[in-house]
Amino acid sequence: MLHTPSGDAGRGIAAADSGLMSIGTVLNVLREEFPEVTISKIRFLESEGLIEPQRTPSGYRKFSAGDVERLGHVLRMQRDHYLPLKVIREHLEARERGEDVRLPVLGRPRDGESAPDAPEPSDTPTAARIGRPELLAAAGIGDEELTEWESYGLISPVADGVYDAEAATVVSLVAELGRFGIEPRHLRVMKAAADREAGLVDQVVAPLRRHRNPQTRAHAEARTKELAGLAVRLHAALVRSALGVRLP
Repeated sequence: MLHTPSGDAGRGIAAADSGLMSIGTVLNVLREEFPEVTISKIRFLESEGLIEPQRTPSGYRKFSAGDVERLGHVLRMQRDHYLPLKVIREHLEARERGEDVRLPVLGRPRDGESAPDAPEPSDTPTAARIGRPELLAAAGIGDEELTEWESYGLISPVADGVYDAEAATVVSLVAELGRFGIEPRHLRVMKAAADREAGLVDQVVAPLRRHRNPQTRAHAEARTKELAGLAVRLHAALVRSALGVRLP
């Protein structure tokens, strides 16, 4: 059974039962229990498919009381259980199918409760990996070409012959740009810009990763994804603006 917000948050949801709320109203409802929630965070969770607010003809988001309850449940699973968004999505889908699913209690114990026996969440999430042969097949290139791309810093293994899953996207795009005569050596400026953007995001998130409170450290991954998404959108908008074009 979902937790029902108390105080002003509970009254805010009850008052909105017969209508829809703007994203600003939703923010005010949630902030009593989740002081750090932002509009960007709500939009990010929507982009990840965890909520689906209605849209007005003008494109404005309108949230039902059920949407707000679902948002609170998502935020609670992140805060109290340190769950990644993929697991949260699977949990919500299982609940919608009527399955009896339970979550481990990894958050701070409530007053009068003993701390649960559970490991602290890892500061470094495990990412998917891909081997060199699979990477070559994804890009449709030979080993010598990949070695050249590595020499320009466009891609690098996380271990001997092993790459993170995002590397497949990188090599595919590098190969696609090559069809237009853009060589890998030309792309070093893009890699340098990406490294600077990543450094900026890391600078913002670093204090969360170093925090003594494991619950605060657990927020680092979600905050990194949110900031990375915003940085990518800004970068794309700046490129479109510089070129004077609109992309689909």
